[in-house]
Amino acid sequence: MRHGRTGGRIKASGAALGLALLLLVPSPAPAQDKAPATGSERIGTVEEMYDGKLLPDQAVSTYRNIDRLFPTRTIRAGGTVRELPLSDRLLGEVSVAVGDERYDLYDVMALDSFTALLVLKDGKIAFETYQRGNTPETRWMSMSVAKSITSTLAAIAIREGKLRGLDALVTDHVPALKGSAYEGVTLRDVLMMSSGVRWNETYTDPASDRRALLRAQIGQEPGSAMRLMAGLPRAAEPGTVNTYSTGETQVLGEMVRGAVGKPLAEYLSEKVWVPYGMESDATWWLDSPGGSEIGGSGISATLRDYARFGQFFLDEGRIGETSILPENWTREATQPTALKDGKPLDYGYMWWTGWTEGAMRDKAYAAVGIHGQNIYINPARRVVIVTFGAQPKPTGKEPVDPMLFFDAVAEALD
Repeated sequence: MRHGRTGGRIKASGAALGLALLLLVPSPAPAQDKAPATGSERIGTVEEMYDGKLLPDQAVSTYRNIDRLFPTRTIRAGGTVRELPLSDRLLGEVSVAVGDERYDLYDVMALDSFTALLVLKDGKIAFETYQRGNTPETRWMSMSVAKSITSTLAAIAIREGKLRGLDALVTDHVPALKGSAYEGVTLRDVLMMSSGVRWNETYTDPASDRRALLRAQIGQEPGSAMRLMAGLPRAAEPGTVNTYSTGETQVLGEMVRGAVGKPLAEYLSEKVWVPYGMESDATWWLDSPGGSEIGGSGISATLRDYARFGQFFLDEGRIGETSILPENWTREATQPTALKDGKPLDYGYMWWTGWTEGAMRDKAYAAVGIHGQNIYINPARRVVIVTFGAQPKPTGKEPVDPMLFFDAVAEALD
């Protein structure tokens, strides 16, 4: 899934602090094992989500209650919270040009169906707003933002010596895939979604591989996802073709789980959520009761904790003075890569590389999920931007390319 490249230049200006001051909210107290106040809302089904057949109010209530759709495992937060202080450089006017049209922040929030927005500048809050009944305590779905988090867990496992680098073989850690098209596929191939295994990611097509994986998840039978992946044919040699695949991230999750010997949610809690100071518990979908996490989707967390994750990655994985990621990982994982034949690939290790002029100039990158979920990171301007979205279809319903908007916000804060 990729947002299309939208033409047009960007102009950002102004220092209208009133807007930001009105929308900024104070930090909430840490929430531990607190039942969400939204738990009684009427929600839709996961098939309706992927079909794009939820009316706006029901979409919102569903996306902040995805832990009611499948069994989950808790990503535990700790007792010490990393503060996000108010910045002395608040966001003013933002203007985005797309062709002959110009859009401000109000336009983009409405047109792109964003239900929350948080902007960090140098680790401090420059802007924060919650819409459609959301609050700082609201947990919201990640969709494919989870892919970038699973990729980061693989990096941590490499740093700890539990995965032997990017050349680690899938089948050394996922016995269920021995004898399948994943024989000879490496961790690097999976991270670049270039395993060569055939895949159709079309969300709205009931006959696609993505929907087959969803049906396996709905069935909640242990091992069903890996049985599906083991049955797929090879379409190309490993490392030669990039095919966006949520199934590939499920394989990555199983690699990490096999290497570290514990569930992804537990590993994420132990390595990032607790030591970095996340504020609230999060949850992660499972493929079956007590089973494996869905590596490419299904995390539900608060806006501020997604922002903290973005800041953690912007700061090269440092907790205190020490990085828990391999050296240079944040640069290597987020910039264009190359296939085995040298063909350039505008995709990192399950991170989207910048596709707009401003993002490419600043080497910005993003974790992106369907329906409008984003963590945008601009290392040149030290900006992290997070959105919750409730767009009417999985893809293709963003009148304003969000990366154009994010670039404009980052520029406005400079």
